[in-house]
Amino acid sequence: MALLLGVDTGGTYTDAVIVDDESDVVIAKAKALTSRPDLSQGIGEAIGAVLAQSGISSDRIEMVSLSTTLATNALVEGQGGRIALIFIGFDEAEFGRAGLAEAVGNDPVIRVAGGHSHSGGESEPLDMEALEAAIVALPADITGIAVAARFATRNPAHEVAARDAALRLRSIPVTCSHELSSALGGPKRALTAVLNARLIGLVDRLIRACEGHLVHLGIQARLMVVRGDGALVSAELAKVKPIETILSGPAASIAGASWLTGEIDGLVSDIGGTTTDICLLKDGKPSIDPNGARVGKFRTMVEAVAMRTWGLGGDSEVHVLEGLSGGLRLGPRRVMPISLLAQHHPDLVHSTLDSALSKDVSTPEMGSFVVPLWSTPPVGLDQREQSIADRLGDGPVPRAQAVKTRLEGPALMRLVSRGHVVLAGVTPSDAAHVLGMGDRWDAEAAEKALTLFARRRIGSGDRIATSSQEVAEMIIAQLQKQTADCLLEAAFADDSRAWSADPESLAAHELVAAGLDRHRGIIQTQVSLAVPVIGLGASAASFYPPVGERLGTKLVIPEHADVANAVGAVVGQVSMQVSGSVTSGGEGNYIVHLAEGPMRLTRRDEALALLQDHLEEQARALARDAGVEEIRITVAQDVREVQVENQSMFIEAEIRVTAQGRPRIAVE
Repeated sequence: MALLLGVDTGGTYTDAVIVDDESDVVIAKAKALTSRPDLSQGIGEAIGAVLAQSGISSDRIEMVSLSTTLATNALVEGQGGRIALIFIGFDEAEFGRAGLAEAVGNDPVIRVAGGHSHSGGESEPLDMEALEAAIVALPADITGIAVAARFATRNPAHEVAARDAALRLRSIPVTCSHELSSALGGPKRALTAVLNARLIGLVDRLIRACEGHLVHLGIQARLMVVRGDGALVSAELAKVKPIETILSGPAASIAGASWLTGEIDGLVSDIGGTTTDICLLKDGKPSIDPNGARVGKFRTMVEAVAMRTWGLGGDSEVHVLEGLSGGLRLGPRRVMPISLLAQHHPDLVHSTLDSALSKDVSTPEMGSFVVPLWSTPPVGLDQREQSIADRLGDGPVPRAQAVKTRLEGPALMRLVSRGHVVLAGVTPSDAAHVLGMGDRWDAEAAEKALTLFARRRIGSGDRIATSSQEVAEMIIAQLQKQTADCLLEAAFADDSRAWSADPESLAAHELVAAGLDRHRGIIQTQVSLAVPVIGLGASAASFYPPVGERLGTKLVIPEHADVANAVGAVVGQVSMQVSGSVTSGGEGNYIVHLAEGPMRLTRRDEALALLQDHLEEQARALARDAGVEEIRITVAQDVREVQVENQSMFIEAEIRVTAQGRPRIAVE
């Protein structure tokens, strides 16, 4: 029996599963609260819990695989180390493209002469003297360096020289853009290198901490990490290229959905605490974003699943809409559920809610709390931010005590956006506790919070609801409605028809609503999804059945849907891809762009064969380093030629080689 351990860090929970790789059975599963800011603590607790539940000795675990939100969340929240960019051969205008200037921010940029042409020839010599002087002069707090040179994918010589100089002079991690992508587009490639350099320290610390937990628990197995396209990479490679782990969690969910259900086509909808992530599963594989993974404001050159994400989850903030008729809206911000806060601070929560319920009026602040997330107080705060932080010195407080004046409201939200504090309030998770759909946390506190929330007034002056039960049902119904809207939007986006409007507008169109209602009048309409919905997440079984009915399609919620990401983390395969190009240097002149520099040949087929041989060797080496013994090689060629006077004229060829296989299952 080969036992594999999968771990996934989500917004609220960190999940761990043990899978028997030979019989494809989930043996045990466990959850722990995701620990912030140190994710490794929650990972250690989840692993310890699943081992205890299974009764399996830790030395029997033969592989561990991790999917983590760390890289994604760090980029979205603007976290990461301070870096420097070495920008070779580019002009000022190019620095302003692809979001590069915004990503670099106030960090130092070293601009030097150099770079190559499209054919790989040197455009201008690299100014090593100026480069080395600038590297030495960099501030002491720089944690990483990104290097990007013009047409480095055609000839990486200047990036390699700059990298070697930086390593020699500063001894800090260096990221070269050509090592992350072989595609053209210098500013976008530089952006990807900058983001990678920012993440190296964060992901390295997480992986080392996880490795420490594994050793402490007696697990000496190989550690793998899920990449953004769902493939597995070694922990060592993830430390060097952490940018490839963005969207790791969503990618793992697709792999888990396919493995748990056996479905080959469908819309996978994964509801977590913070977000709902939806991706098309087609022919057993997730669709890949052809434009590169987008995280926050930035579009990278990293291949990742084409996941669409909405701020809708079990911990979404509940808003009362303005207007005479009122109504509810969920998200996009995540707040801590009142029932969860009460689990850890019962006296504070219950006494505050009891006091609020004794009054005739209800305001949003009455049921809201502010929770500090820091282990040590943050530095660099302005006066108003510091005043709020001082009031949180002993732990969570009611929002009315954290914010004393109207001017301090924006200061509080700045602390929230930076991840220093989190708000606690009414959420769908609390509604589920009131309706008996959940019992993990303090149901009595949820009952009190929703009773207070039901007293809120709408534009007509009436209360939003008459009881906690009624408002809980309203919240769950709104979650189901917004989930159906998200699925429709994703379906229109992935549909093969060239629709004239954008997916969001189409999903909200009144004819679509009429079709979902099965309207029968002079006009008869019907709209439904043509593929099943695969629901994942701990709350999917409770929340999703009406969604499938609304969309007129089969709903599939697999056993272990609550830990599908952790399952997906461990059932994936290693997939190492390398690519390269051959360009035309004129009639009878074929330029093969290799890692060691361009090579010119006189025959087309010889040039293509040479490039393919080099790429296969690279891909096999990467797969072997990741622990794959039985390697499968696939090759894709894209040869671009034009017809001139009834003869083919070679323009360019792109070759991609993929080495795949399961990592070796053996204790090291």
